[in-house]
Amino acid sequence: MKSAGEIMEILEAFDLTGSYRDAGELAGCSHHTVAHYVGRREAGGISDRPAARPRLIDEFLPKVEEWMERSKGTIRADKAHEKLVALGYTGSERTTRRAVAEVRTAFRAGRVRVHRPWVTEPGMWLQYDFGDGPLIGGARTTLFCAWLAWARFRVVLAIRDKTTASVFAALDVTLRRLGGAPTYVLTDNEKTVTVEHVAGMPVRNQQTVAFARHYGITIHTCEPADPASKGGSENTVKLAKADLVPTDTNLREAYGSFAELEAACEAFCDQVNARIHRVTRRAPVDMLAEEQQRLHPIPAAPHTVALGVTRTVAVNTPLVTFDGGQYSVPHTLLSATVWVRVHGQGSGERVVIVHVGDAGPVEVARHARATPGSPQLIDEHFPPAPVGALDRQPKPKTAAEVEFLALGDGARLWLTEAAAVGTTKMRVKMAAAVTMAKLVGSGEVDWALGHAAVHARFAEADLGSILEHRSAGTNGTRHSAAEDRSLTQGTAGWAALGAAPTTGPSAKPGAAPDTDADAEVTR
Repeated sequence: MKSAGEIMEILEAFDLTGSYRDAGELAGCSHHTVAHYVGRREAGGISDRPAARPRLIDEFLPKVEEWMERSKGTIRADKAHEKLVALGYTGSERTTRRAVAEVRTAFRAGRVRVHRPWVTEPGMWLQYDFGDGPLIGGARTTLFCAWLAWARFRVVLAIRDKTTASVFAALDVTLRRLGGAPTYVLTDNEKTVTVEHVAGMPVRNQQTVAFARHYGITIHTCEPADPASKGGSENTVKLAKADLVPTDTNLREAYGSFAELEAACEAFCDQVNARIHRVTRRAPVDMLAEEQQRLHPIPAAPHTVALGVTRTVAVNTPLVTFDGGQYSVPHTLLSATVWVRVHGQGSGERVVIVHVGDAGPVEVARHARATPGSPQLIDEHFPPAPVGALDRQPKPKTAAEVEFLALGDGARLWLTEAAAVGTTKMRVKMAAAVTMAKLVGSGEVDWALGHAAVHARFAEADLGSILEHRSAGTNGTRHSAAEDRSLTQGTAGWAALGAAPTTGPSAKPGAAPDTDADAEVTR
């Protein structure tokens, strides 16, 4: 069998000479070979593949195809060869492997799902899905990922759970960020959207129907376990998780608060929507400006069917009352109307408070259950507290007070401590300290006042005594007791404790020897 190159040389030689024998001599082959390939060219059937020949396994191929169907394309070639040998097959295992591979290729070719490119129209489709967010303070979060199909515009929001209220609030924020609502919204078969399936038909949640009617949209759900039907939102979830969830691959630090995660989501959206998309060759934010002309307007008031009951924040205290308990909200919401609902049960029960503003529903607080008389408070909800009675600081009102407190922190401490113990003639002592500061320096007097306050020395002559002692310790000679100059009794007398007596059993450690007793013992 000649190769493709050799066949081309033979035909080229024949075209040059016009003779089978001459072409054969030029190409180095028989004139019969030249005639063979010239004839096949004339018939339009030149091929470098060998002609098909019958094989021993051909009569067993229907059985191999049957096994392939039963195993759904997973049967192994060695097992198929064992079965064929039992049926009388005498060929090699290599031939069996080739045949099984051919049958498997044909089997899969008829069952491969072919995806037709989805050519969307402006203003028609919005998809959304959910992804697992990072842990914040030990609590799980969720990433709400929406994808406007034609513009390829992505919206990623951080939510605390996938309850109906949270999903509706995220959808409202998404539609307002897009600047309008599309005709259709496609999502998964979550319980917030689909209650059950009857004969394969999804039964919609009544709250979802009311929500869709409020915004003038139609909710569709994809086929169960078929992520390919909403690949845009699936890809958005993949990108958001890879960039926003801290992992070893992106080296992102853990989030300290939920607000940090929200800020990261907003920065992610700005980044992905501003760069050129690989399919459209345009930035999604530019295409959104064009698609907004095809989106229909959304109501000014958000849909609040699942946000709970309304409560009004107090005029001067950022608290709302719900089921006998009080819960704090940000102080910027004084006199505002908020929505309160309960989420979870048991130890995980939480009271969720939502405020509906210009940007849509926003969760502003989430508390554990409060009991009457014990409100649930969050420190961040309150502005910095004014200085109370327990932390009062000196505030000079006269020229003398200003001059005294200007000495330094020691003077402030002295004034605070002296007033606390009821020191008399404080103004006279303060004037004396100012006069003394003009003689020895403000730093020295401030240091002396600080030490006087610490040691509670507020008498009239105490300040001068402290300054005189400080001056003596710096310029004079200071005397201190040492080991060889101390009058304290030492412990050398205790060294004989526990030692054996030297003169008799009655001898005491450290006692003088009894000479009369020694003489008696000698006699």
